[in-house]
Amino acid sequence: MKRPLPQLLLVTTFALAHPPVAFAFAQPTSRNQLCSGNSRISSSGQCFASSPSSPPWTSLDATTASAASVAAATIIRGGASVAAASSTATGTPIGAGSLWLVRSLFLRCLAFVYGVAFLVALHQNKALIGDRGITPARNVLDAAYDRGKLKRRRREDWLHQRQNYTSLGDKDEMNTFWYRLRNMKTYRKVEDKIESSNVFCNMREVLWDRCDRMDRPLLTLLYLAKDRSNIDPWLDGIAKAGIAMAAFVFFTGAANVPILFGLWLCQRSIMSVGGTWYGFGWEPQLAELGFHAMFMVPLLSLNPIPTSTPVPLLVVWTMRWYLFRIMIGAGLIKIKSGDRKWKDLTAMDGFYETQPVPNPFSKYFHSSPKWFHKFEVLTNHFVELVAPWLIIIPGLPRAWRIGGGLIQIVFQGVLISSGNLSFLNWLTAVPSICCLDDAFLLRLYYPFMTGTEATAAYSQAVSPAVGQAVPVARKIISVVFTALIAKLSMPVVRNLLARRQIMNGSFDRYRLVNTYGAFGTVSDVREELIIESATNLAGPWKEYTFKVKPGPLTRRPPWISPYHFRLDWLMWIACVCGGIERSPWLLNLLKKLLEQDEGVMGLLESDPWASNDETTELKVQSANSEEDSTSRDPRDFADNDGTVKSTPSKVPKYIRIERYRYQFNFDKTVVDGNGRALYWKRERVGRYFPRQGVVTKDILNDIIAG
Repeated sequence: MKRPLPQLLLVTTFALAHPPVAFAFAQPTSRNQLCSGNSRISSSGQCFASSPSSPPWTSLDATTASAASVAAATIIRGGASVAAASSTATGTPIGAGSLWLVRSLFLRCLAFVYGVAFLVALHQNKALIGDRGITPARNVLDAAYDRGKLKRRRREDWLHQRQNYTSLGDKDEMNTFWYRLRNMKTYRKVEDKIESSNVFCNMREVLWDRCDRMDRPLLTLLYLAKDRSNIDPWLDGIAKAGIAMAAFVFFTGAANVPILFGLWLCQRSIMSVGGTWYGFGWEPQLAELGFHAMFMVPLLSLNPIPTSTPVPLLVVWTMRWYLFRIMIGAGLIKIKSGDRKWKDLTAMDGFYETQPVPNPFSKYFHSSPKWFHKFEVLTNHFVELVAPWLIIIPGLPRAWRIGGGLIQIVFQGVLISSGNLSFLNWLTAVPSICCLDDAFLLRLYYPFMTGTEATAAYSQAVSPAVGQAVPVARKIISVVFTALIAKLSMPVVRNLLARRQIMNGSFDRYRLVNTYGAFGTVSDVREELIIESATNLAGPWKEYTFKVKPGPLTRRPPWISPYHFRLDWLMWIACVCGGIERSPWLLNLLKKLLEQDEGVMGLLESDPWASNDETTELKVQSANSEEDSTSRDPRDFADNDGTVKSTPSKVPKYIRIERYRYQFNFDKTVVDGNGRALYWKRERVGRYFPRQGVVTKDILNDIIAG
């Protein structure tokens, strides 16, 4: 039987992530193989649960279990197809409402995003926040240590002073019960003993008192580093540990609480000390999703389908609530931002050209007709403001909920194809999987089986769960977790309803539940910061070429999503935000470039002052001369035979930042000196830093110190 093209595409896409469970469970050969656990086969060949129906806490409800049993029995008797049998028996397809396969696919996708995040950290963190990084993490750690010690001293002073107080608290303002309890001699004695315990004080200092500038606890494994001036091995170790755990989950489709907690802790450890480089909204978004995921998996089991641990439906609903907050927040921020382009449907006219990092398809999206751009804005408003209700309103038909999830997945796929937005869209698509069910994913998980065989394998895999009761402890944990999310969501909801909505922020100190939003405003023009350096004031001035951000006029943007070049992104943000005083890290970057720091140079496409055949002199005119249309691609300075001209290695002495306006070039007649068509065209806007003259390393040191 030939498979439709969409199914083949799905199979190809998830080939690496093909669940081992598809082959781990052999096709049933006897009746008893199909009815295991608390099930039995009747004389008519149907499976029945010996114990009461599965409670509503499980993902395999009574209806689905009954359908699975009837279908499996039909297979044994050699009757009609499973789908027909289940439809006849219950009218519900096999796996409808069940989440065994959904959980496995969710874990694989989450692990993929985690793996990318840790891979980015491994490649870039030493140059960004390492010992010799642009903004070393030890500065953040030192400040957190100082805040922790200060809070501890103040608390110890208070404990000493309150010994002289006959009563604690204000009777008129405190709850009567709490006031009486706190002033009982026994209670005060126990409280004083705990407060004076070194073990308790040390734990509170690490988990609560050591905080960032916004008074949020700084949770990081880097506290274990005895020498804070040598944290590079720790940064690499945390990233490698994260990659290893993510790879295990990705290839097995299984995870337990210790593994997901390890992933969450490793990611939080880096995010907490990342400073500006980890200030993007998708960092806390990943941390929050990882926190949710810990309550979906077994405590210790690493079975891809742990039938003894059904997926808690309450946790699934909190996951849908998480997705709902993301999409609604993104939609509302556009409506309330004051940018009229979202209201008059012109926001997409320039978005593809002005977005942070375009990809090879951005130019073609940008050239679409006006009516199509208006349609894009209307579609965006529908997906972000209307469609999310399909995934959060209880009681809607199964098809509506699945449709709501697929809308979000397709929408994120379109965004991935039109720009390099890091792993943001990949991450946002992951919780959408929780809107699907096993019946929808059945053919994806068993692509090489017929419908009958796939249903039989699935029925056998989940049959041990039929009739099993969920442990009371797990029920309690699910209820407590849901209550915690509800409590922490209250300020988030108030923010969503506020006239001045915060785009990306947190309201609890541990950043467990956050508010999100993106692109509340869209720029009309694209401006780029171009860094130039020279050994002589008279020139020649050489440009620094970055990995992905626009620079050379003939270079087509690469497609790197879900990978993330943090320096390139922050260069775009610095240009959009205003002067260098709002991006002080740029001063450290300029200093590192003058020093030709090896780590920082590794973040660039090439070093214009290196003397090898892969780099070359990128000549630019002085700031007072007109900008021509020649490309800044290194190949522009090649000889006729294609050999790149190299220059003696020198150390630059002067540096400056120019501001240019960039536009897509659609005129094929405009070429560079070598006859190559220009991808971009640009014109000089003015000087970004310094306002006048140039700066040297000594001047930068004075500015940084001052």
